[in-house]
Amino acid sequence: MLRAALRFRADPGLLGRGLNTRKGGSALDWAGNLPEIKKKIQSFLPGGDWNPLYDTSHLPPERTDVVIVGGGVLGLSVAYWLKKLEKQRGAIQVLVVERDHTYSQASTGLSVGGIRQQFSLSENIQLSLFSVDFLRNINDYLAVVDSPPLDLQFNPSGYLLLASEKSAAMMESNVKVQRQEGAKVCLMSPEQLQNKFPWINTEGVALASYGLEGEGWFDPWCLLQGLRRKIQSMGVVFCRGEVTRFVSSSNHMETMSGEEVTLKRIHEVHEEEPDPGNLEVDHDFFQDKVWPRLAQRVPAFENLKVRSAWAGYYDYNTFDQNGVVGPHPLVVNMYFATGFSGHGLQQAPAVGRAVAELVLEGHFQTINLSSFFFSRFYLGEKVKEHNIF
Repeated sequence: MLRAALRFRADPGLLGRGLNTRKGGSALDWAGNLPEIKKKIQSFLPGGDWNPLYDTSHLPPERTDVVIVGGGVLGLSVAYWLKKLEKQRGAIQVLVVERDHTYSQASTGLSVGGIRQQFSLSENIQLSLFSVDFLRNINDYLAVVDSPPLDLQFNPSGYLLLASEKSAAMMESNVKVQRQEGAKVCLMSPEQLQNKFPWINTEGVALASYGLEGEGWFDPWCLLQGLRRKIQSMGVVFCRGEVTRFVSSSNHMETMSGEEVTLKRIHEVHEEEPDPGNLEVDHDFFQDKVWPRLAQRVPAFENLKVRSAWAGYYDYNTFDQNGVVGPHPLVVNMYFATGFSGHGLQQAPAVGRAVAELVLEGHFQTINLSSFFFSRFYLGEKVKEHNIF
């Protein structure tokens, strides 16, 4: 659904397969290939069927119904649900464009793989509740005939959040919303916390919340590969390439009061964070900023040593720490699914379904994510998620 200018990388080794050369020599194998050569020549003559000399099977299709920019778990989830929800099999052609098929620096593969329902917004809780059901029943969704079942290695273990006296009231309010949405979360006093987790230093803790069900961690790489395998079996086409620009009619918008707004790219870096352009592990940052707090809260960390480490990207939305889902205000057939500030992987199954509903039906049918529309940026309407860490 995107009108985009794409830059594709063609493999030179895949070109020029119409004529063969003898192994070890430069002379053409005329005897073995004469009938094929005649067919090629005839294809250029008037009335002949066009048959190109070059193999173009590695190139993307000239036309497609939907182009998905980014082949990480969010993009693959959108592709899956578009094919899953299409009214007739094969009715929608979907192309996924990914610049790095190794995923060596992709957020998906470098993610910790956690999932929780302990959010402050109903939408985020609903997204994660659906996603954990999707993960638990992964082979009901992503099974492929004659392929082995997926094993996400899901480890159920609740998230434990701690609150000081200052933030205890907000934690109580958040847990109330979580329970209303169906999440299994309990509150614990410092005494109850100490009894359940005696290795924790409860100094400064006024209240704790703990996920009793539907929280834990899983293998992100397995989910990524499972989605790729499934959507390929559904007819989705992959292409290695990079989107260079989008075509839009304007870069100006107006607020509800008629004030003109200009859209432009903003890049913001927090000084206390490691350089986002470098994925080398910043051991000094961990040692100086993170380790002291860990050891203060869990004294056993004083006797532990880091054996291995890796770094990944944290797609942080500085506006309100929530994802951007829905239509672009200027490009009429472009839709967002980005900026989830650390919970994109865990919510990908539900977000993919929501975007597919929007594309196919014009509105959300399961979880209403209209509060995550891009329009909130230029309208100045924050949808604040408080449980981001």
